[in-house]
Order: sequence, then C-alpha cells, then structure tokens
Amino acid sequence: MPQALRLCSGAEAVRKLKRAGWTVARQRGSHVMMTKAGYQYTLSIPQHDELGPGLLRKLIRQANLTVEQFNDL
Repeated sequence: MPQALRLCSGAEAVRKLKRAGWTVARQRGSHVMMTKAGYQYTLSIPQHDELGPGLLRKLIRQANLTVEQFNDL
C-alpha cells in the first residue's frame, strides 16, 4: 500500500531535496530555484508555511522521486 504524502513547509522541502542531491541555484523573492545535473527541470519551491499536496506531488514527480523516498528524506 502506498505511503501517504506528509505535507511540509517550503524550507523543509528544500532541505529534503538537498539530501536528494539537488542544489539551490538562486532565490528570487519567496521562491527558491533548485537544479540538479542531468535533469531537465528547475524546481521552483515557494517558501510558504505549508505546501499544498498538488504542488508537493508535482515537485516530487519532477525530482524523479517517489512519495516514500521524499517522506524518508
């Protein structure tokens, strides 16, 4: 059975993605842009208190992770 998505803040999402090998390329206003060599996407993560489930799933999918992998980070 798939693991449920645990919602998190934008800052926590950035920390988790750093552990997955993504690096902060820049920050403009309240959005952090993250890149990873060999990936076509640049992740744009808003620094909100809580990210919505749809946005979080989109970021996880673009980072080529599963929900389980993201939750374990």
